[in-house]
Parts: sequence; C-alpha cells; structure tokens
Amino acid sequence: MSNQVRTTTRPAGDTVHAERLLGDLDTLASFGGRPDGGVDRVAGSAADREARAWLARRIEHAGLHAYTDKIGNVFGRTHAGPGPWLLVGSHTDTVPAGGRLDGALGVLAALEALRTLHESGHPAADLIEIVSFWDEEGASPDSPGGLIGSTALCASEHIRQISGYLELHIEQGPRLENSGLELAAVDGIVGIDRYRIEVCGAANHAGTTPMDARSDAARGAARVLAGVRAVALGLDPGMVANVGCLELRPGSPNVIPGAATMVVEFRAGGEESLAGAGAELGALVTRIVGEERCTATIERISHKPVTRFDPHLCDLVEAACSRTSPLTVRLMSYAGHDASVLSGHVPTGMLFVPSTGGISHAPQESTPDRLLVQGCQALYNTIADHYHALS
Repeated sequence: MSNQVRTTTRPAGDTVHAERLLGDLDTLASFGGRPDGGVDRVAGSAADREARAWLARRIEHAGLHAYTDKIGNVFGRTHAGPGPWLLVGSHTDTVPAGGRLDGALGVLAALEALRTLHESGHPAADLIEIVSFWDEEGASPDSPGGLIGSTALCASEHIRQISGYLELHIEQGPRLENSGLELAAVDGIVGIDRYRIEVCGAANHAGTTPMDARSDAARGAARVLAGVRAVALGLDPGMVANVGCLELRPGSPNVIPGAATMVVEFRAGGEESLAGAGAELGALVTRIVGEERCTATIERISHKPVTRFDPHLCDLVEAACSRTSPLTVRLMSYAGHDASVLSGHVPTGMLFVPSTGGISHAPQESTPDRLLVQGCQALYNTIADHYHALS
C-alpha cells in the first residue's frame, strides 16, 4: 500500500504517463512478435503464458497486488482495496497473425490508469481492479469458442465483488477515422444471427447436360449469396451481412453440383432488424430455389442478442470522453467483446479509439500514439468521474 495520504478531494490535473503506456504496449507486443509487426499470441501458447507472467510482474512493480485465478485471468489492485471493485480491462491474447492493440490497449490502459490514481493518492485507486481475461479470441484449435475468462468470472463468486465494468478498445472498424472523430462512448454491441442454408439440386455430367435442363445447386446458392446484401441494406442501413462459408458437392470441375451449403451472418443493432433479415432471407431462398428447380433447407444455427450497456454508465463515459476530446461520438460496437458477457451481470460501459484504415486482426492494425494516450486519459477520467459520482 502507498504511504501517501489519500484525500477526499479530486486531485487537479492528473494525467496518465504517455511514455510509460506506450513503452508497455511495445514490450507486450514483443511476446509473440512477428517480423511483419503482427503478433502471434494465441491463448495457451508459450508467448501468451510469458505475456501473462510479464503483466503480473508489471502490476507488482507498480506497488500493486497481482494474482491469477484458476481459469487464467490476471488481476491487479491495490493492497488496501476493500471492494466492491469497478473492474477495468480487456484481454492480451490474439488471433494468429493478429495486431498489437486488440485487447492489449484495454489491459495496459487500465494498468496505467490505476497506476496514475495510486501514485497521486486518489481514493478511487482502492476501488479499482484491473483484468486481462483469458482466451477472449477463441483462436486455438481446442478452444470452446472464446470469451472464456469473462464467462468464468461471471460464473464465480468474485462477480459478487464487482460493481461495474469498463473496457477501452480500438474500434476495429473505419467509422471514427472516416468521420474525423477521436473517441466513442459505446452504448452496446450488435446482435448476431447465423443461418445455415443447404440447396439441393441434381448432380449430373457438366458436359452433357444442357444448360436449360439443369438443377444446379451452385447456381441457386450463388443467387442467394448475391441477394444477401440487398436483404440487409433494404431492412436497416446499419446492418451488415456476410457469407464466409460456401461448400459445393461433390466438388468436381466436370460435375454439376448436387448440393451447396453456406452460412449467412447478419449483424444489427436491433432485434427487429435481425428478425426481419431472417424472414427476408427465407423468402429469398424459397423463390430462388423454385426458379432453379432445386429444394433448400434453412436453419438459424446461432443467435447472440443485442447487448445494451448501462445507460447511466454510458452517459458518464460520454461526458468524460467529450471533456477529453470534443471529437466524440456515441455508437454501437459491431465486434464482440468481454464487455458483452459482463453486461449481463454488472453495469458496463466501453470506450473506443480509432483504428487506422479500419484494420484489425492483422499485422497492419494501428492507431496513432496520440490517440492511444488520449484514450487512456479518457478511461482515467471516466474512472475518476465514476468515483465522484458515487461519493
């Protein structure tokens, strides 16, 4: 515990240490670092274990208490912290050939914010706990699907000692940069629906079957694929859709495909938009396979509901971001985060900084240093404002 006297008034002009934050980001990127600037730090790998050990040492070096729970989440807090704690953090694992900021910024900005609070004697320090969640990405072959550490925390007794959750993250998209904005208060995460569609036709010789006599599953599937974009944009200009999996069988150049299977994904900020997309997709499939002399089945294989963060905490985040930079907006996240898991248990909020070129999950992932530091400062300001709102 620090020997500094903790006051009940807010210290004036507290700012995070830019060089310390940026230096920590550089060091963390060296664990699993690639020659192209990317990072291979999949959960459970040697690089991941080394990075978690380094993070625990870094927390202890700051005069804080570090510990790791049984699932692998790394925590840090002051020695005097009585709880309940406002949890702040993200994850440090990456996808293969990932970037140096996804998750890492949120963890190290949380550490920097807590260090600054602790060093200045701010009373909020004793009510903050930071975390690096285990296996957010779910990128290893034996992972059950990601968000592992945050899910385990929410199923543990420790969640009873958590009063809320904040997460700083890169946007992983182009909206902030394209609009000339610097910060975002995130008020939720889009819902995600996935559908498996199987189109059945008749396999036959590709050279001897006339074009007008075919029941071509590939052509039917291709027409459905081409129509998915119109389904999404026709219902909700903010909706996005994707067909990332397509299989043709039997898969020979000289055989007309007798079956085609695809997976269609819709992401939207409203449940009504997702439901409408499912209905429109079903109608599209029915019409097209009829015209192509095929049949089809369509099944919704997963549904992640729209996540809405705590309104009061979102207002606090937005106010702190606006005070840090006037170039602030409020928006939803189109990518999943540990915050989506925590939001079902405690008040939750998120902050975004821009991603250069909208690139993420790739070695080219980057954000200007100035905006990384500014994001950390906005996180610090949110934490301090949260403390004083409760005082």
